[in-house]
Amino acid sequence: MKKILLSIAFCCVFVFGYAQNTQTADSAYVRPLIDVLMKIEQQFGIKIKYDKKLIDGKMLKYADWRIKPWSAEESLNAVLAPFDYKFVMDNGKYKIKEFEYARTNEQEGKKFLDYLETLYSDKTSWEKRKAEIKECLPKALKLSPLPAKPDSKIILTPKRKYDGYTVENFAIETLPGIYVAGSIYKPAKIKGKCPVMLNPNGHFGQGRYREDQQKRCAMQARMGIVSASWDIFAWGESLLQFDGTLHRLSAANTIQSLNTLRILDYLLSLKEADATRVGITGGSGGGSMTMMISAIDDRITLSIPVVMLSSYFVGGCPCESGMTAHLCGNRTNNTEITAMFAPKPQLVLSDGKDWTSAVPKLEFPFLKRTYGFYNAQDQIENVHFPTEGHDYNFSKRKAMYKFVAKHFDLNTSNLLDKNGEFDESKVTVEEEYQMYAFGKNGENLPANAIKGKEALLKVLKDVGIME
Repeated sequence: MKKILLSIAFCCVFVFGYAQNTQTADSAYVRPLIDVLMKIEQQFGIKIKYDKKLIDGKMLKYADWRIKPWSAEESLNAVLAPFDYKFVMDNGKYKIKEFEYARTNEQEGKKFLDYLETLYSDKTSWEKRKAEIKECLPKALKLSPLPAKPDSKIILTPKRKYDGYTVENFAIETLPGIYVAGSIYKPAKIKGKCPVMLNPNGHFGQGRYREDQQKRCAMQARMGIVSASWDIFAWGESLLQFDGTLHRLSAANTIQSLNTLRILDYLLSLKEADATRVGITGGSGGGSMTMMISAIDDRITLSIPVVMLSSYFVGGCPCESGMTAHLCGNRTNNTEITAMFAPKPQLVLSDGKDWTSAVPKLEFPFLKRTYGFYNAQDQIENVHFPTEGHDYNFSKRKAMYKFVAKHFDLNTSNLLDKNGEFDESKVTVEEEYQMYAFGKNGENLPANAIKGKEALLKVLKDVGIME
């Protein structure tokens, strides 16, 4: 027992001595990071959470000089910066995380927007800024010039007929041996020209096969729209070619953007497509795609980004922010990219439980200011759901239906129930296998389809997307 007590005493003396004797300019005032964090906890009466792997063994130079006695937050910022760490609030505790290039916080978002407002104050100065970013975005996405289109024909499955609409699955070869699969929803009876609607997907469970995505696309078709939904890269049927881990390659940002453009090319080639009414809407990562494609492709005439608009978050997955698009113009963000759609009609759907929670007071006023340069404030709307979370649920779909019907001049009276609400009950929710373009077991995957990372990287190098 005596030996144990002596050992503890020795350790205490050693730690105390380390802290005292190494705190000089000769040693750069170095201290273990764990000690500094404990001191900040004690000094400010706060709790700090962290993964031990991030902290153990880390030594901090000029340690105590970094502590700002007037602010725990400023102290943590100064202490964590040398390690490329940051902190976020987690149930009242300060949680240490590795640096996230794609995410900051609401306060920094406001500073960013305040800065951007100093760059332009009227239509002329805004148009100059917009042109600079618009030229940069496709280059940053490795889509300028666009890779040559493969000369293969679209793959289409037989139509399935439902109440007021049809569905057929498709696959398009967007790069040599690389396919994107999805479903096209059309009105059961087509008279004249139909609006076109793109529905890019995000990272919601079940991808494009989930119930809410099917209902959204089917209802658009029942409204008289030609609607399309497709897999994000290395999800869904794309897994027949590529392991799911490849979804987090930076090239996924390029591939998914190219897939969207190629699908739009096909839809607009249809004789029934109305090129003057072309919309796009998606939630989460699909919202990221909505904002980006709306900014770079002039064919889009109506845009509805859902639960994604933010001045301080540009999408945490490399498929959204893997390329340098948000470094264009000496840094831009999704709010400014969304503003590039002015003065065309745009609806922003936001909620109270994710990074869109501040949209009504932060990002939306910025958008209205930009639309004001064109005297088009009536073309930008925000519907906010303060008690809802990160989804594209029925309340958000209803807002979308109303906006689309209004701006595409569609009669939706036959889609309303006795209370005047949109009625989705006549939509048939299909089993996942019914939506496959390549057959239930992938047996119809084309013979030229490449597989695996090495083959993917070779194609990307051959077409100039990767060096």
